[in-house]
Amino acid sequence: MSFLNLKYKSGFGNEFRSEDPRCPGSLPELQNNPQVCPYKLYSEQLSGSAFTAPRETNKRTWFYRIRPSVLHQPFRPYERSNVRSDWNNVAQTPNQLRWKPFPIPMSDKNVDFVDGLNTICGGGDSSSRNGMAVHVYTANDSMKNRCFHNSDGDFLLVPQLGTLYIRTEFGKMTVSPNEICVIQQGMKFSVDITEPSRGYVLEVFDGHFILPNLGPIGANGLANPRHFLTPVAYYEDKDHIKFEVINKYCGNLFVAQMEHNPFDVVAWYGNYVPYKYDLSKFMVINTVSYDHADPSIFTVLTCPSTKPGVAIADFVIFPPRWSVATDTFRPPYYHRNCMSEFMGLIHGSYEAKEEGFRAGGASLHSMMTPHGPDNDCFIKATQDKLEPTRVADGTMAFMFESSLQLRLTDWALNFGRLDEDYYKCWSGLQKHFDGQK
Repeated sequence: MSFLNLKYKSGFGNEFRSEDPRCPGSLPELQNNPQVCPYKLYSEQLSGSAFTAPRETNKRTWFYRIRPSVLHQPFRPYERSNVRSDWNNVAQTPNQLRWKPFPIPMSDKNVDFVDGLNTICGGGDSSSRNGMAVHVYTANDSMKNRCFHNSDGDFLLVPQLGTLYIRTEFGKMTVSPNEICVIQQGMKFSVDITEPSRGYVLEVFDGHFILPNLGPIGANGLANPRHFLTPVAYYEDKDHIKFEVINKYCGNLFVAQMEHNPFDVVAWYGNYVPYKYDLSKFMVINTVSYDHADPSIFTVLTCPSTKPGVAIADFVIFPPRWSVATDTFRPPYYHRNCMSEFMGLIHGSYEAKEEGFRAGGASLHSMMTPHGPDNDCFIKATQDKLEPTRVADGTMAFMFESSLQLRLTDWALNFGRLDEDYYKCWSGLQKHFDGQK
């Protein structure tokens, strides 16, 4: 299975263009919507912003495809789904929460990406275009003759186990653990796998993900734009087949039938695209003096709110790095936050919770709920010799951080993966105060 990952860039800003090599000249030379397209294709625009959005935030792509997207039967509710937005009807808790690794489906039942998608928590409302949700997926089968698209917002996919072979209208992407991909609102995609797979999904309803501003860091650091890759156009011309289109709309899933493969885009042009990023390319900025920098220095992507400096959602990673500091407590400090913090672990062991927090699991520290290193981590950190030290080798932990209060779903609370003893990791913390300096 050959999946290409090449980036094409032209013109001003982030304008991309690509055509399937089998059809050279399929991109029109001048107008986006010519009277007759090359190869007798249909032109179709996918808009990711309002038509009148400012130029710097205006998002759209032109497709040149074999058939227009409108060719499908009416949508009906999709019943086999644990995707939820009814968190307002669930009794909530401010407790620190941790989930054991989410189980892979048993081999006697075929579960693909869509049927293995489960909502853990969320806040806001997609119909008002404000908010976010967190999902996990577990799958043991590919999506056969079906695709998915999200009318509610953007998906940021974080594979933890198993490589994802993703077909999109723009072309194909291979996304392995320690990589991420973003499939934006309205883009059709299908997920193939060759092994049991598990991962995390951050969904935002408001705007799109962007790179954070660098401020005093300067021109270089964090995620570099040149390391983000977009697909090469690749079309499939298949007629007279039964194909399902699954749509997430107003928090629920719907399904419609069509009689052709929708991945039939021969060429495309625009600035509204899916993309992937290799987390190992992140340029870490860290302290070399005293104290512990805030985790915002590890932000890969952000979805801003209307308040300056406040995010609907940040995607933050804690990658392998050097730690150099003087007379300071190195691990994450004890903390209460006006943001909600959902953490996952792709591989390795997280420095502040080396026991109990496992790859494929998760934790949630809700708004203003205290959290921080466990007892063993505290003792070790106060006794370690302060010298240049490698941190998190062989590990990649991440955080979805949000300014919203995240409400849990019934599935998250009652699926049976909650670690009921999580709070005990702090129970050994002792009083050391004796009145002496």
